Amino acid sequence: MNNFPIKYFLVLVLAGMALYSCGQPYKSDEILTKNAQLWDESIKGSFVENSKLIIDSTEIIDFFKHYSQLKTVEKDVLSFYSSRDYAYAWFDNGKPIEQAGNLFNRIINLESEGIYSKVPYQDKLDSLFNLSGTETKPSILLELMLTADYFIFSKLSWEGMDQSVSESLKWHLPRKKVNYEQYLDSILDNHNSEKTIKEPVYRQYELLRAFLKKYKVLERQQSWPNIKFIKNGTQPGDSSTIISSIKKRLYLLNDFHGDTTNTVFDENLSQSIKIYQQRNGINPDGKINKETINTLNIPLKNLIKQIIVNMERNRWLPIAKYEDVLAVNIPDFKLHVFHLDSLLWSCKVVVGKTTRPTTVFYGDLKYVVFSPYWNIPESITKNEIVPQMRKNANYLKNHAMEIIGYSNGLPTVRQKPGPDNALGLVKFLFPNSYNIYLHDTPAKSLFGETSRTFSHGCIRVEEPVKLANFLLQYQIDWTPEKINLAMHNGREINVSLTKKVPVFIAYFTAFVGKDQKLNFRKDIYNLDKHLADMLLLD
Repeated sequence: MNNFPIKYFLVLVLAGMALYSCGQPYKSDEILTKNAQLWDESIKGSFVENSKLIIDSTEIIDFFKHYSQLKTVEKDVLSFYSSRDYAYAWFDNGKPIEQAGNLFNRIINLESEGIYSKVPYQDKLDSLFNLSGTETKPSILLELMLTADYFIFSKLSWEGMDQSVSESLKWHLPRKKVNYEQYLDSILDNHNSEKTIKEPVYRQYELLRAFLKKYKVLERQQSWPNIKFIKNGTQPGDSSTIISSIKKRLYLLNDFHGDTTNTVFDENLSQSIKIYQQRNGINPDGKINKETINTLNIPLKNLIKQIIVNMERNRWLPIAKYEDVLAVNIPDFKLHVFHLDSLLWSCKVVVGKTTRPTTVFYGDLKYVVFSPYWNIPESITKNEIVPQMRKNANYLKNHAMEIIGYSNGLPTVRQKPGPDNALGLVKFLFPNSYNIYLHDTPAKSLFGETSRTFSHGCIRVEEPVKLANFLLQYQIDWTPEKINLAMHNGREINVSLTKKVPVFIAYFTAFVGKDQKLNFRKDIYNLDKHLADMLLLD
């Protein structure tokens, strides 16, 4: 993978199907270790067109009358068989083909996908599939059950919960749209057996799934006692039993490599703590502090739940490739800039307070505004500006503000361009109903904070000059010198971009970084619990 393709939510990948062998499925954890393989590795083999094995359409209708819990996919199944002239899909020479075994294993191992529900009639499917190894004729019941379950599995594993659910959870990004019938055709098409057939999910989803397996193994095999925070004896060079406990915990989390019985706080431990802190959104100072110990004590079941919640969010993301993209992950307080699926650079951002959260949504960045006015929102005028005006008659003058009208019984106030303007020297607009945009800020010190929830909802950017140059790179008349001049001339200039740039503002509290390490972030807006409840996670 070159550089760091849009890991948070903009990179296509596939997860390998569990292999099928000797006509029988494997149900052990062993099969799930192959998740990193591409789907094409599991479907290679000889396929024979089943043109002589034909299903009567009335048999399909009767199937859904008998198995009524599958009726949600009846139209999908009918359309699928109609498009292939009602030929069998899952059998060759009377036996289930390899892809049938792969699908069966994915269905009976839904928990490895972070899904804690079963497909309807799973026991019946299990019985039919196990019998298929002893029969000489194809089972129409198994054929139809597999096809119906494919569509159910695809919606559970690749599409996720209904859009009304994501909207209710304040997720206003566009949802993925996939033709799952066409995708199934590509899996079964013998002409594609040598091609890479990607699952309609992002690589981030597959990476999280791999860590989900690892953390489940840890939970089964390891005790996770609390580590007490003791200020004395936890400084570099000190020796205490707590040091050994921390080394063991970091070893299990793959952050420490060395002698876990050693009780000395050495440089190796300090570097390991920095790695752990970095991937948990803690100031990476390499010190054993209370925040680090509290994070180390988070129960594994809570971390597993966090992984599953973010796998679900990854199911929702649209599948598309972009030339240029801006991506903000709110809990990580970072803006990532991509070109052709490769990360160019990242910088810190400040997002909305917990009382004024930044909205999760998508927009097209269309304008760069240099030396901007700040047109102060009515709510801020009412709650902050007017009370200050009453206390201090010179408040507006002292803050370079002016009244330009009146509305709803309130003055309409704006702040003049300049270095002290709340929007800084430039703002970046992607028109939306949430009145959110990216902008510079005079309060540079806030970027030094680890948790950066200080704004009224808009997103303050640490490197606005670099961002302006990136966005205007295709407009040759906007040189770096001209951009710098426009930012400091004290006169508002609005520049329309010749190429719109998509902006994704997302919310991921668990993700895999470019170093392939699992990252966790605090659920600053308390959105994880609501989704976990809807996923029925205890």
